[in-house]
Amino acid sequence: MTEPSRIDAFPAFAEFARVSEPGLYAPLPDDWFLGLTDVVRSTGAIAKGQYKAVNVAGSAAISGIMNHFATRHFPFAFGGDGSVFALPAADEAGARDVLARTAAWARDDLGLTLRAAIVPVAAVRAAGRDVRVALFRPSPHVSYAMFDGGGVAFAEAEMKAGRHHVDAAAPGARPDLSGLSCRWQPIAPRNGAMVSLIVVPGRAGEAAFHEATRRVIDTLGDPGRFNPVDETTLRPALLSRGLWLEALASRNARARLRALLGVAAHNALGWALFTSRLKAGRFNPSTYRAIAAENADYRKFDDALYVIADCDPALEGEVMALLAAEEDAGRILYGTHRQDAALMTCIVPSFQDNEHFHFIDGAGGGYAAAAASLRAKRGG
Repeated sequence: MTEPSRIDAFPAFAEFARVSEPGLYAPLPDDWFLGLTDVVRSTGAIAKGQYKAVNVAGSAAISGIMNHFATRHFPFAFGGDGSVFALPAADEAGARDVLARTAAWARDDLGLTLRAAIVPVAAVRAAGRDVRVALFRPSPHVSYAMFDGGGVAFAEAEMKAGRHHVDAAAPGARPDLSGLSCRWQPIAPRNGAMVSLIVVPGRAGEAAFHEATRRVIDTLGDPGRFNPVDETTLRPALLSRGLWLEALASRNARARLRALLGVAAHNALGWALFTSRLKAGRFNPSTYRAIAAENADYRKFDDALYVIADCDPALEGEVMALLAAEEDAGRILYGTHRQDAALMTCIVPSFQDNEHFHFIDGAGGGYAAAAASLRAKRGG
């Protein structure tokens, strides 16, 4: 396993508007595979108040893969109630084990059914789709994979149809989820409302879809106008269910109480530092907050445009009018959901560097609710 073969071979870009340029992407090699997860009936779980558990389950496979292979550098993306990643064929056995253990953990500790699948890239191409990757670098510290070519959407449909399935491991099996954390309060909007948005291709085809997504991105404008994560509104939670979820991520199921006490103590220290803005060694809470806002994945492309936007009424109106017009023209289909907060689930391998990952979703249904709105338009 060499990290350059995982990440450096793919094009990278820092301006999100370029995400709609098909020529920017490079194809995954034929002997790679996609690993995918998805929380079954996530909309119902969210309606029961399990929105945080759904996000944790959705991001857990990424954390498990990072720890199993001791690298943060491989293509991956978070989708709210699931995730996708790509690795070379030599890593399939290890990835399959991580997925099986993650599904078992979600079942045993979270009470959620986590679908998982491994789909060879060769199988995607045999079906007439492609998997192309580019790396979006929202800051100098992290990168998130953007996927184009229709292959991820095809692989997700295959997983939901029960093909390429990875069975959950036996009860008690668990992945290494070190670094997976849930220590922030729901993020209140600065501008008006948190809008979850999913935009997929319409009947006019891929080229028209890419043009339409560029117009959506241009309408959203400067990220500072709609980034849901802002250092002024990012507040640590002293006590929350997220601490218990983090304790459940401990590998030793018999030591949950001890893990909870350890997480709570560490969190209390962090809360005190963030609240007082005092530094501790190399850790500067003000710097961490600012970098968390930069590193956040509130916009992405995964055969569809995904955005969590903190919209003022004017911006929300502009975006909705554009989406309706583009949909009427057949260039896109879209789903949205409006809520009063966003959630942030994090992977923090170390507090000693700036390479920490922050996955953003809406707190009142988020991407799962936007996807349900989209399915209703599609008639199922």
